[in-house]
Amino acid sequence: MLARGDLDATTRSALETVLEARLFASEELALPDNRSYRSYVELDRPYAVWNVTAAPRLSLEPKRWCFLFAGCVSYRGYFSQRRAERFGSRLAENDYDVAVGGVLAYSTLGWFADPVLSTFLALPREERVALLFHELAHQRLYLPGDTALNESFATAVEIEGMLRWLAARGDEEARERYLQSLEEERAFLDLVLGYRGRLEELYRSELPETDKLERKEELIAAMKREYLEGRGVEARYLRWFDRDLNNAHFSQVVAYHELVPEIRGLLAETGGDWRAFYERVEEWVRER
Repeated sequence: MLARGDLDATTRSALETVLEARLFASEELALPDNRSYRSYVELDRPYAVWNVTAAPRLSLEPKRWCFLFAGCVSYRGYFSQRRAERFGSRLAENDYDVAVGGVLAYSTLGWFADPVLSTFLALPREERVALLFHELAHQRLYLPGDTALNESFATAVEIEGMLRWLAARGDEEARERYLQSLEEERAFLDLVLGYRGRLEELYRSELPETDKLERKEELIAAMKREYLEGRGVEARYLRWFDRDLNNAHFSQVVAYHELVPEIRGLLAETGGDWRAFYERVEEWVRER
């Protein structure tokens, strides 16, 4: 691709950034140094896959599906949006809350050489690099059957890796933007997880099922109103709130963020030594 004389400047710059970040991931973050993200694939769709997440109407515990190598996970992926939505409709008919959403990339956990996909190449530079770190982290550590641990670990590596990458580039403006985005994300999580706790309390209560369902809708509506009042949550999360939210959406947020503070704390304990950090995480996993 880079050897092509007719390659447009935007694509060339994006691919060069990927290779720069790929090298940084191996040399500075001790992430796998392999053939992943050294080739490019153009897809004829906006997302790499569509994930289906489901949870009972009165529970925040997601439904799980079990696979040969990945173990049990709290989502089911499809290469076809139509098939994903059809499967989601069947789950909804069986009284599940369902969320179907497109995903820009996924990891084959090192079994194959994951390529750079057209679905994420056009992302803003920082988002593209963050995604690369996140997916490579799955190759570094993956525990079959524990979605929350796997996604939280990858998110923690993504965050800390981005802070290290931006500092190494000396791009103070980009670093400030990224720190601001983390603050915005924290406000979003505080709001959503706060209401998640209230929903958990409701589902454990002795109220009749019909009353629980009615109160559930009231709580979700209250959360949306609080967001619209601008209580510390930025407009970039509008799309998340501007949908028929349900228990499946809450479970997605928890999976990616539940254990992030603890895992980032382990890196701090090791003084920022990435190899020692990975060993500490593996030790922490055995102790859990």
